[in-house]
Amino acid sequence: MDLLTFFSRSASALDKDTARAFAAAWDVEYVEKGRRIATQGEPDVMEHIILDGRAASQICDPEGRAVCVDFHAAPCVVTPNVARTRNGTSLVSIDVMADALIAHMDSRALTELMLESEPIREWANGILQQELARKAEREWCLAALGGADRLAWFRRDFPHHEDIFGHSLIASFLGVTPVTLSRLRAAGRDAAIE
Repeated sequence: MDLLTFFSRSASALDKDTARAFAAAWDVEYVEKGRRIATQGEPDVMEHIILDGRAASQICDPEGRAVCVDFHAAPCVVTPNVARTRNGTSLVSIDVMADALIAHMDSRALTELMLESEPIREWANGILQQELARKAEREWCLAALGGADRLAWFRRDFPHHEDIFGHSLIASFLGVTPVTLSRLRAAGRDAAIE
């Protein structure tokens, strides 16, 4: 998908002239699978839109164990910089899981465009509100639901992600072990057969 189409079809769709000008402000690059577009603990001032491909956000603990905290399947806006950094430092690592076409913009440049253009401001604020709502729902899911209900929530809110992301990432995202996820999936298949 190209940026003009993305901005014209998003939930807070921009008019053609605004979308065209906004799209021109982004840099688009091809990023190979395995590359990282943000690294936990390092400076990060960029905004990202995945136009094709997919990525995952993870947090590593001091022992190097990674926990998946978000999935990004095209076309989508990656979690806004303000929600994934502290004092200009990335709180997450974002790894490209499949070759991707990614648009980048410095977050300060986006802020300037938001100040100049009400439609762009509304678009960006809408993206941030959606992201905060998604994060709050995941927190609720992890705190309130058991394993089978977490998997059901995941399947409802992230359709097709089971087919395109590794099961160890999904297990981590759901706060269960890969073995538990495998058992939950098998139990679901068995229940469907009966």
